[in-house]
Amino acid sequence: MAARILIVEDNKANLALVEYLLTTAGHQTLVATDGVEAVRLARQTQPDLVLCDLQVPVLDGYEVLEQLRGDPELSGLPVVAVTAFSMRGDRAYVLEAGFEGYIPKPIEPEKFVEQVEAYLRPELRSRRE
Repeated sequence: MAARILIVEDNKANLALVEYLLTTAGHQTLVATDGVEAVRLARQTQPDLVLCDLQVPVLDGYEVLEQLRGDPELSGLPVVAVTAFSMRGDRAYVLEAGFEGYIPKPIEPEKFVEQVEAYLRPELRSRRE
């Protein structure tokens, strides 16, 4: 069974790469290029996971997380930060804010799907040998 993964990313090159890697692994992707669109899509589609850049327009990643956590139907939805913020302490700050995980950019294509799938329920992970 494939996962429905909402990608929140405004950089076209990053979005194309993430979308390609996840769809190649068999997952269905949904795309939002700003925070308001991300919250709307999450409410409309109930994805299995959200991958959220922290610096997206309108609502930033932290505000997206706050909106999702404040919605009773989405409060348990796993949200993972995928961000270029990679200074010492950034990972701890992101996790303290309530994100389930942190994947630094630039992403490593050969490891990315495995990193993402660690946040999915086992039955939603790809079955690669």
